[in-house]
Amino acid sequence: MIEAERRLLANALMDFSNQRFVLLSEACIPLFNFSTIYAYLMNSTQSYIEAYDKDSPVGRGQYNEKMSPHITIDQWRKGSQWFEMDRELALEVVSDQFYFPLFQSYCANACYSDEHYLPTFVTMKFTPKNSNRTLTWVDWSRAGIHPVTYLRPLVTVEFLKALRHGSQCEYNGQSSNICYLFARKFSTDSLIRLLRFAPKVMYFNK
Repeated sequence: MIEAERRLLANALMDFSNQRFVLLSEACIPLFNFSTIYAYLMNSTQSYIEAYDKDSPVGRGQYNEKMSPHITIDQWRKGSQWFEMDRELALEVVSDQFYFPLFQSYCANACYSDEHYLPTFVTMKFTPKNSNRTLTWVDWSRAGIHPVTYLRPLVTVEFLKALRHGSQCEYNGQSSNICYLFARKFSTDSLIRLLRFAPKVMYFNK
């Protein structure tokens, strides 16, 4: 997964006009119109890679001691695989020839490298440049290895508005209630309702 992400970044970096890079899935939806998302990303002073220390089987439990001393368990991080980064950080990721091979060798099978490599690498090397949060909202309220999938009946105008402005975070050093630009997981059968509600949700003033 990480190798695929690095290849995607490398290909996108070939276009010098590309300044921000976002990884999304087919189950993601935008929460704002294009101009709002574009302005949010282009005006941001940081990248958006979620990283946290989790003392559990899916956190520190996936650390391999063979990574030491280059990566210690105290440096090991977990986070969302859905990232956004600026060009400078993207160049650092695709040119990394030290930490990436460690993950190739020692983060396999039950170790999900796409949830650990970027959080660990960015925290170790580029903490000041990272907001330490993701821009993609995901519902992990139900126990399990997969997040909630939102089917057609669950999609309402009120729900979408809450996703847009129902959180508090920091943006460029200021408090903001726009913390997520995207959301997942939404089933394909929810598309009709999303398109119907878009004029009521997407285009009102922030």
